[in-house]
Amino acid sequence: MLGALGCVTPELLAKNGVPFGEAVWFKAGAQIFQDGGLNYLGNENLVHAQSILATLAVQVLLMGAAESYRANGGAPGGFGEDLDSLYPGGAFDPLGLADDPDTLAELKVKEIKNGRLAMFSMFGFFVQAIVTGQGPIANLDAHLADPAGNNAWNYATKFTPGN
Repeated sequence: MLGALGCVTPELLAKNGVPFGEAVWFKAGAQIFQDGGLNYLGNENLVHAQSILATLAVQVLLMGAAESYRANGGAPGGFGEDLDSLYPGGAFDPLGLADDPDTLAELKVKEIKNGRLAMFSMFGFFVQAIVTGQGPIANLDAHLADPAGNNAWNYATKFTPGN
């Protein structure tokens, strides 16, 4: 769900006056190829990415380390020792939500359902981006301004044979 929130938030902030190089989620990554690179939140002092290869290398190293620690059942210093590497608990459960096995089983099901909802949400964002070429907030604004003229049925006719 944080991915969906991350797609919507920059567009909302840009709409309300926060400067962004590109606030639409599917266009934002291309900024790294421009002169000056990619600045997080439009601020060069926060994150200033200039090389896609360096960004890729850091991503592979950090995610590879995290996944290898998870898969091997531990991390440096015995962190996470004797825990199931696939499910929450231990240091990653500061609220003690996984203490009761019944509650843990219910939370696992809720997490799966939440993930499926997030995937469906992102699929909607993908389809909107392909069909309209705009972000989700721009599409929502256009639909609210003219519900009869800006909806899925009107866009679907663009993809019928003969059009």
